[in-house]
Parts: sequence; C-alpha cells; structure tokens
Amino acid sequence: MRQERLAGKLLQIRQALGLSQSEMMKRLGFEEVLDYKRISEYELGKNEPPLAVLLAYARLAGVSTDVLIDDRLDLPDKLPAKPKHTR
Repeated sequence: MRQERLAGKLLQIRQALGLSQSEMMKRLGFEEVLDYKRISEYELGKNEPPLAVLLAYARLAGVSTDVLIDDRLDLPDKLPAKPKHTR
C-alpha cells in the first residue's frame, strides 16, 4: 500500500521552500546518514521515506504528518504553514 500523493507533496514542499535536493537533505538534518539522491527517489515515488524523514518534512512545512500521508488531505497553499500546535 502506497500513498499516491506523497511524492508530489514532498516535491511541493521542497519547491515552496526554494531548496535544491542537497539543500533539502541538509534542512531535514539527514545529510550525514542519507545521500541527497534519496530526495529524488522520494519525490519520484521510487522510494518512501522513513518515518523520521516524514516527520522532518512535516516540521519544515509546518503541517502535521497526517497531511503528508493522507491522500485525501491537501497541503496548504502557503508553505511553510503556521503550525497549529505548539510544543
């Protein structure tokens, strides 16, 4: 079972932030453990990111992980969004 819209949402987040794939990997905080080419795999739907990476994407975008993984939910028009929750 794959989320059909996940790849597109990940691409949309990176583009909204104006980052290259290598810059995105750095912003996610995984440049030491993952190759930046993974970003391409995630955005093309060739590979699904681990939960920790999904969480990092959600935090950068200011959305909940539900928005990323639920195909019925859309990303906000403006990213990064203001988080609806606080720590």
